[in-house]
Amino acid sequence: MGKLRGFEVAKGFEDKEITLPVRKTKFSAGYDFTAAEDCIIPSFKKGMKPTLVKTGIKAYMQDDEVLIIANRSSNPGKKGLILANSIGVIDKDYYGNPDNDGHIMFAFYNIKEEDIEIKKGDAIGQGIFQKYYVTDDDNAQEERIGGFGSTNK
Repeated sequence: MGKLRGFEVAKGFEDKEITLPVRKTKFSAGYDFTAAEDCIIPSFKKGMKPTLVKTGIKAYMQDDEVLIIANRSSNPGKKGLILANSIGVIDKDYYGNPDNDGHIMFAFYNIKEEDIEIKKGDAIGQGIFQKYYVTDDDNAQEERIGGFGSTNK
C-alpha cells in the first residue's frame, strides 16, 4: 500500500530541523503546525498585505481530499493574530508544484497595537484533512502549474 496522506518537509527546509505536524490528543481533528523560523507580524495598518508565516511543510493526500488550514483558537485573543483568508485550502495538486514545492504558509494579520514575534517552533495553526465531492456535471481538466495563489493567474 502506498502513501495515503501525510506531511513532509518542503524543499529548502531539509536542514532546518522542521517539526512535522502532529495531533496532540486522540480525538483532535487538527494536526498542529509550527513556525519554521522566527518572524515578526507587524501591527495592522490599512492597505498592508498579510504576513506569510513559513512552516517548511508540504502535504500529500488522495485525489478527493483537501487539507484545510485554520487558526489556533487562542491566536486572536492572546496574540491578536487572524488568518487573512479565514481558512486556507490546500489542494492535492499544490503538493510538489514547481514554484514552491507545495510549501504551506499561514497568512496572518495582527490586530494588536504592537508587533507580534513568532519564534521558530511556536504553534501557529492546524490542518484538517477532509474528503470533498464534485458535482455531476464537473469537468475540470486544468492542471496546476504554480504555487501560492496560482489558480487564477
